[in-house]
Amino acid sequence: MKVFEKTKGLVDVRTHYCPGCLHGVAQRLIAETLVELNVLDKTVGVASVGCTVLAYKYFNCDMQQAAHGRAPAVATGIKRALPDSVVFTLQGDGDLAAIGTAEIIHAAARGENFTVIFLNNAIYGMTGGQMAPTTLIDQKTTTTQSGRNPSVSGGPIKVSEMLATLDGAAFVERLTLNSPANIRKAKVAIKKAFEVQINKQGFSIVELLVSCTTGWGGTPVESHKWITDNMIPYYPLGNFKNTTLGDK
Repeated sequence: MKVFEKTKGLVDVRTHYCPGCLHGVAQRLIAETLVELNVLDKTVGVASVGCTVLAYKYFNCDMQQAAHGRAPAVATGIKRALPDSVVFTLQGDGDLAAIGTAEIIHAAARGENFTVIFLNNAIYGMTGGQMAPTTLIDQKTTTTQSGRNPSVSGGPIKVSEMLATLDGAAFVERLTLNSPANIRKAKVAIKKAFEVQINKQGFSIVELLVSCTTGWGGTPVESHKWITDNMIPYYPLGNFKNTTLGDK
């Protein structure tokens, strides 16, 4: 009996992700959701610079490359030009919460009707392990070798909580992918976020806490535990906004 097969939403190629990286799990959940919602053939994904930069090689739908941080702006143009399409961005924290801060905030404020999948690993994973806006206090990176100092760099930005304050945001939720149970919960949230878009209810974002085994300098098992021990206490999991339930 076949109990699992690869989703048709992904092409049959190997990814470039490091062992233990959870980006591939996120991609699979997105692809499965698009197939289950029967929207794969009218979907356009947008990825900008970062560990997600090669996402156009993996998804079996139309994909668009964007400049660093500009995926929300590109997605806005695509969705406005093709309002019946399903549009999503796939972005890391350095991309979305640093160079792309203005784009994500104003897309949410305007209530642009597309979906964002935000992969937060608290570091610049692709460019050398530097401090990101989401890097935790005292977390060591290549640019904070003694740990992040809040008196110098401020505190980590809580993107989901910030975006949930904007009237245009319809659905905001944070989850993680570090266990099978959490992966199942994330799949539910991703599906809900796309349904919000399909029903023309506004901007939706799912933040996923993911690992960076290379940037953090640990094994896959250690990195997944680090999410539980360090990231979740600062970035609590849960739904921050769901206007489809009457939450304003």
